[in-house]
Amino acid sequence: MSRARPGACSFPVKGSCVYLVGAGPGDPGLLTVKALCLINRADVVVYDRLVSDEVMQQVPAGVSRIFVGKQNGDHCMPQDEINALLVRLARTGRRVVRLKGGDPFIFGRGGEEAQHLVENRIDFEVVPGVTAATACAAYSGIPLTHRDFSRGVVFFTGHGKKDTPLEQEIAEHYAGNKGATLVVYMGLARIEAIMTALLNQGMQEHTPVALIEQGTTRNHRRVLTTAATAHVDAAELKAPTLIVIGEVVRLAKLLDWFVPAGQDASTLDAAGQQSA
Repeated sequence: MSRARPGACSFPVKGSCVYLVGAGPGDPGLLTVKALCLINRADVVVYDRLVSDEVMQQVPAGVSRIFVGKQNGDHCMPQDEINALLVRLARTGRRVVRLKGGDPFIFGRGGEEAQHLVENRIDFEVVPGVTAATACAAYSGIPLTHRDFSRGVVFFTGHGKKDTPLEQEIAEHYAGNKGATLVVYMGLARIEAIMTALLNQGMQEHTPVALIEQGTTRNHRRVLTTAATAHVDAAELKAPTLIVIGEVVRLAKLLDWFVPAGQDASTLDAAGQQSA
């Protein structure tokens, strides 16, 4: 049933398998060689809302495409239905590429889908992708770790299963890791509660914060602000927006190399200090 297409793979590609593939944060240049190979060899692509149009343009004509996108409060297809869909498709003998924004195993529910495939004895492989934290920060001139500013980095999601709030858990983790950069995925809708909890745990009001909307794409937008005003400066932003908190954000102006003209807003000056 699988069709040969241009772009030979340097690794075995199974005829019937579910590949959980990380599509990266949006820039198609950040697709891995293996991801691109599998996209070219797919019989069907099941993809999320966060997979960019530019990445989807890499899918060959004639390949079946199934959209299962989700956003906060609006699920095109619930997770259990996605799990069942992957099993049904695999049992028809097709090569299924489950294409996910970023990395499948970092807030991508790839672990849940892999568990379901195991339970149903479906062959699968995981293809890691470039996660939003590393890519969006790098494209915004922010090194997540730096010997002078940060001894580690912590990834958090802004909400838990069934949209349970996590701001207190985030703040408590910060309290025990004050030397680390904190990156919050999917936190825009609760940014005021998150920042309030962090300030209540002792974070300084002037702590630098970067808000990165649609990172690495042609609509990449970076807002540099502080813990005290981040919720105000986030008012006009839309998901997906990544929140990066910590002293490394002070390097954003110095190390800027990507942000398009007119797409940068800042209340920090070039030295990383609060503007008047």
